[in-house]
Amino acid sequence: MGVIIRVSGPVVIAEGIENQRMYDVVKVGQMGLVGEIIKISGNEATVQVYEDTTGIRPGEPVESTGKPLSVELGPGLLQSIYDGIQRPLDVIREKTGDFIMRGYTAPPLDQNKKWDFKATVSKGAKVGQGDIIGEVQETSLILHKIMVPLGLSGEITEIKSGSFNITETVAKLKTDSGMVDLRLKQEWPVRVSRRVQNKLPPQIPLITGQRVIDSLFPVAKGGTVAVPGPFGSGKTVVQHQLSKWADSDIVVYVGCGERGNEMTEILTTFPELQDPKSGKPLMERTILIANTSNMPVAAREASIYTGITIAEYYRDMGYGIALMADSTSRWAEALREISGRLEEMPGEEGYPAYLGRRLSEFYERSGNSRVFGLPERIGSITIVGAVSPPGGDISEPVSQNTLRVTRVFWALDASLASRRHFPSINWLNSYSLYQNELLPWFSKNVSESWPQLYKNSMAILQKEAELQEVVQLVGYDALPDREKVVLDTARMIREDFLQQSAFDEIDQFCSMKKQFLMLQSILYLGDMEDQAVSKGAQMATLQKMKCRSLISRMKEVRDSDFQKYHDEMKESIAQEVKKVLESV
Repeated sequence: MGVIIRVSGPVVIAEGIENQRMYDVVKVGQMGLVGEIIKISGNEATVQVYEDTTGIRPGEPVESTGKPLSVELGPGLLQSIYDGIQRPLDVIREKTGDFIMRGYTAPPLDQNKKWDFKATVSKGAKVGQGDIIGEVQETSLILHKIMVPLGLSGEITEIKSGSFNITETVAKLKTDSGMVDLRLKQEWPVRVSRRVQNKLPPQIPLITGQRVIDSLFPVAKGGTVAVPGPFGSGKTVVQHQLSKWADSDIVVYVGCGERGNEMTEILTTFPELQDPKSGKPLMERTILIANTSNMPVAAREASIYTGITIAEYYRDMGYGIALMADSTSRWAEALREISGRLEEMPGEEGYPAYLGRRLSEFYERSGNSRVFGLPERIGSITIVGAVSPPGGDISEPVSQNTLRVTRVFWALDASLASRRHFPSINWLNSYSLYQNELLPWFSKNVSESWPQLYKNSMAILQKEAELQEVVQLVGYDALPDREKVVLDTARMIREDFLQQSAFDEIDQFCSMKKQFLMLQSILYLGDMEDQAVSKGAQMATLQKMKCRSLISRMKEVRDSDFQKYHDEMKESIAQEVKKVLESV
């Protein structure tokens, strides 16, 4: 057992720890605070402590557990809320009250709860790593698949269906190195990514129901997204909407250094929300990791790794996972503080020189992958990382390093948010590098004319930005009518298509078919106006057409009724434009 020789905030230096290894978990001080060895120099070990070190002093003991920081993986993860090092907050609250008692730990998974295990292989079966040997109905939405741990293979000598807790043996595996007991749970070190057979190209979009995302800046299943934006621009609301509506099987929400009230909102709203596909509570496919801004700084780093490791475990079952990290800026600030305590040479703006490497290590654990084991299955992890740059300045290091490794950029704009245009994703600054790879899917599953529709919409929005500069110089009335048509069509795209209410029962989710028909209607009206103007009609007359109100009311129409509404609206537009031309 080693002893503390120095304490500097969340960093403790100890000497004399037996068998010390990098990233091993240690118990620090008389209270047994959880820490992790992050540097070894001779006989001295530097430990980052995941709890408040107030009152810890030199001379107190430090004891190594001999194991790296790991998470317990098994039935019971879903519907749980953990802190950054996978302590179950609901269990701890029952034992210690509203504040976590320092040094108090509880098993991440319920050790006593019995699960109905149904074996899917029989005695004598030859199995390899990742093979599914049985199933547990974890929630009404998710079937938990019990897999042979990675790195193990051999012959099943004993297996039985029945009722087991996570510590009981459900099967025995004869391997080359001896017999191994297989349980419902397994452990995995958080800093090591779980291996896959191979990663597949991103060809299927993650449908979110948010029009500005799905239509203009889509993300592929297994993709990476950066959502930078200043305070109040709607980062958290975007992630909440994706958690509720994205067509992923499981959501892992990591509140990393965010305000407590934002995590509280999730805790109060998610249990009341229904999963749109099944009608069951959304929490049945959600795992929350709460590491708010008043919790110890060092645990922020662990929370990101805890979340991605749990996501990888469910991906290995063949599920599609959406991981929300809110926000990676707070995580980077924790790295900066620990680096400062270690007296390392600072990089840009005081962040450690290895910030870019740490960010890329995290984001590269995403992907659409063919996993190990039989039956053959494909799983995906899509990472949506919010970034909170000070003052909204994305030239700072965290934003820039994130943009280097992510392929989708949703630029949140404070000026749009102040105009109450939500989601406040700026259509001129944002981009998606998956667009070309996903267009074949949209052509096949939505409409063959989708690629052209997308290009026309973006061209109109770009043209509007150029014309706005002219309008500011000469005024709107001085523009030719052809340019007024462009501005009018762009305004309809912005206000009647891109703007979307997260609180409206109908508008909060929009299917791909409805998105296509809405955009088609707007561009159809724009084309008809353009044709009418070229034949001598006045824009002032066209703007008084009653059919324009049908466009603005599209959001209020349910998906099931929209095809009929669209056809009637198209007919109405054609009739009214015809009337205008007759009067020219």
